[in-house]
Amino acid sequence: MPISPNFTSILSKDWEINFTQCTPNGSLKYTDLCNILQLTAAAHSEVGGISFSDMQEFHQAWVLSRMRVEISDLPKSGDIVTVTTWINSLENSRSVRGLEMYVNGKKIVGCETYWAVFNTQLRRPEALALPYEHFKLFPEKRATTEGFSKININHEKEAIFEKIVYLSDLDIVNHVNNVKYLEWCLDHVNPKRILKQEVKSFEMNFMKELSLKDTVIIHESDIEESSATTFSITKGEKTCYALQLNWKK
Repeated sequence: MPISPNFTSILSKDWEINFTQCTPNGSLKYTDLCNILQLTAAAHSEVGGISFSDMQEFHQAWVLSRMRVEISDLPKSGDIVTVTTWINSLENSRSVRGLEMYVNGKKIVGCETYWAVFNTQLRRPEALALPYEHFKLFPEKRATTEGFSKININHEKEAIFEKIVYLSDLDIVNHVNNVKYLEWCLDHVNPKRILKQEVKSFEMNFMKELSLKDTVIIHESDIEESSATTFSITKGEKTCYALQLNWKK
């Protein structure tokens, strides 16, 4: 699609939270929070002419490499949330994007994401083939108090679950959708901690893609001194994904 006449370098989009997106206490699931953030980023790329369909002409797609989400509160079923997004940096095959979620004008979520341009045929990163100079960049406008980082993985961590990748885990790029990794790990967290909204922030690193019928192991490790829990997902000897949940004290 061509660049929309309504294109702006900062996009705000409203979403209504519905009951299918919520936990039993009526609050938005962390996985659906990530979905809404990703859909907002996709909406911005569409009006800016660098959407999935635009990029597929060159066998390219944006894939998520790192993500940090900071949460002060979660919206509830029936709430109208406004998500605002912009690009901090965009160069060659890499982009950093900020996102913020508001309810009634109050910021409740900040998110920083790191994306890579991925060739869906060659299955490797490469420079973006489309023009992007029309996007104004906002390197100083930060959505989170801390930036994303490389998660420190404890290689002596406990293996807690073996998982086979099914068709329902895959997305349009034909690999495991980024939210699925989070879902797999959160299924092994004490439900009371989720329902009480004890997650202050979480961070994810995506390292290697997973495909249909892959067999993986989910590992868990608590970091007592920092009030955090880390998960990692491995295939054979290689780590494909890492998650760090930072708990409210």
